[in-house]
Amino acid sequence: MPVATQASLKGLTYQQLADTGCKICLNNTYHLGLKPGQDTLAKVGGAHALQGWNGNLLTDSGGFQMVSLLELARVTEEGVRFLSPHDGTPMLLTPEHSISLQNTIGSDIIMQLDDVIATTSPDKARMREAMERSIRWLDRCITAHQKPTTQNLFCIIQGGLDLELRKACCEEMVKRDTPGIAIGGLSGGEAKDAYCKVVNACTGWLPENKPRYVMGVGYPEDLIVSVALGVDMFDCVWPTRTARFGNAITPHGVLNLRHSSYATDFSPISATCGCICCRPGGLGITRAYIYHVAAKETVGAHLLTMHNVHYLLALMGRVREAIVEDRFPGCPGGRWRR
Repeated sequence: MPVATQASLKGLTYQQLADTGCKICLNNTYHLGLKPGQDTLAKVGGAHALQGWNGNLLTDSGGFQMVSLLELARVTEEGVRFLSPHDGTPMLLTPEHSISLQNTIGSDIIMQLDDVIATTSPDKARMREAMERSIRWLDRCITAHQKPTTQNLFCIIQGGLDLELRKACCEEMVKRDTPGIAIGGLSGGEAKDAYCKVVNACTGWLPENKPRYVMGVGYPEDLIVSVALGVDMFDCVWPTRTARFGNAITPHGVLNLRHSSYATDFSPISATCGCICCRPGGLGITRAYIYHVAAKETVGAHLLTMHNVHYLLALMGRVREAIVEDRFPGCPGGRWRR
């Protein structure tokens, strides 16, 4: 899922996003709750109408801001007290308020408010507290949810890198029988092998008939490995953010097209890519052109965003086809098997 945090996918119009074949993108509850605010969202009829997006929406509950805006947040059993990054106004985000906001936003998939801390934290007691609090907050979210027939509430598994905590959380969350399940708290700087151990363990404890979603993952190699470990859904700001720094995602790695070595490279961004920038009969964008505009014109970031989003969506499309056609490692018989 491409990430449109504040109902805006930086560098793309929603028509251009739809043209990539994208069916779902992500908004953030915390940021939309601050601006434009719940009253405005209610008046316009929700975030789909606000941003002119006819596809599906998933909203993050605001829990991640406990990490990203840590200096502005204080966590208690009641909820999270934030200071607005816009004007310093206090805001209390409780499980009930998070769900109320998401009901107003009208997203198709909504996330529980969870207690999030970095996986690299050495505070084991705080890690257990966050895991157990996330279970209690899920119960409050389920009670507060006003539109369960039209909005799918996903729980979020916490527990850091401690497999015992993760198992305990999985067991409790599965009892709540939410439509989907997220594995949260990763992509926080942990080693790759530690990440893989947590994901592999969690997918083994989770039911096979519900979608599994690892939050905040977007590097191509991480997507492929995570699918092999049994994950279905992902989101990340990296494809769009790295485009704004002049970086293109390709089968040969990430190319920094602001480097002078591309000044006279008149080949496509990626010869095998089918995006509108690269494909024959498309815009005819070359690496040299991106080099020319990336440092001083917004069109450079715009074009690379179109390419990067298309590249990752196409990659996941090929993965899906390989699974259906029994060509993906680990899925004999045409269906996923661990």
